[in-house]
Amino acid sequence: MTTSLTQKLGPFGVWRRGPDLDAALAAHIERLGFASLWVGGSPSDDLTQIEELLDATEHIVLATGIVNIWNTDPVAVAASYRRIAAKHPGRFVLGVGVGHPEASGQDAARPFEPLVRYLDALDAAGVPRDELVLAALGPRVLRLAAERTAGAHPYLVTPEFNIGARDLLGDAVLATEQHVVLNPDPQVAREVGRASLQNYLRMSNYVTHFHRMGFSDDDVALPGSDNFVDEIIVSGDDATIRARLTAHLDNGADLVAVQLVHAPGEDVYEAFRRLAGILGLS
Repeated sequence: MTTSLTQKLGPFGVWRRGPDLDAALAAHIERLGFASLWVGGSPSDDLTQIEELLDATEHIVLATGIVNIWNTDPVAVAASYRRIAAKHPGRFVLGVGVGHPEASGQDAARPFEPLVRYLDALDAAGVPRDELVLAALGPRVLRLAAERTAGAHPYLVTPEFNIGARDLLGDAVLATEQHVVLNPDPQVAREVGRASLQNYLRMSNYVTHFHRMGFSDDDVALPGSDNFVDEIIVSGDDATIRARLTAHLDNGADLVAVQLVHAPGEDVYEAFRRLAGILGLS
């Protein structure tokens, strides 16, 4: 890349599940001034949607958040990476990770070595480390991200998490995801936000991660305490939302990938327009 990965990705991007994203919305997000778009939902190894979104936009960087190592073949993923990188040089970052064991369909209780083997296969197939990031929450995988990739993409973390993550990553990229509800009413915001967390409170790796960040058993017992929801998902007025997002940067993150959580039927185009205004992008 002609400029650093950090410059290309940040400081503010958008995280959105692939099934909830299309070419028109990607182009809208780009026009609003977001530098990167992180596509979640475990994309398939052909990465067709990534290519389509890049075709529909002009300069925004696309990243996968994440390609799941249990569901994809690394050789096929590498071939898809090379195809897309040749067509859109400098605009694609490959994010990979282990996901969670409950959805793997196989024995994922000890995922570290399979993850290392997957990275080995990507290396052998020509995926450059400076266009590769790793989903990482625990210390061991954060260190692996620093050693083997351009950096880490942690999900569902507090700003305080970034302090320890930065110590482990050194100069590697720290691309942090943050849930946001654009509603100043705390009761409504908690109701909307809590619904988005229920699956994660059933996943052993995320429960371990939440405990590691200091949440109690009561906090992470379904459906999640008010304290837990308020700490994991930011809501409130514009100043409160902006302060939480910039706190990630102040604590060591290079960029924040914002995931808007909204009620069914909400005008998502207007919601992203408002978010861009809160961040001073438009």
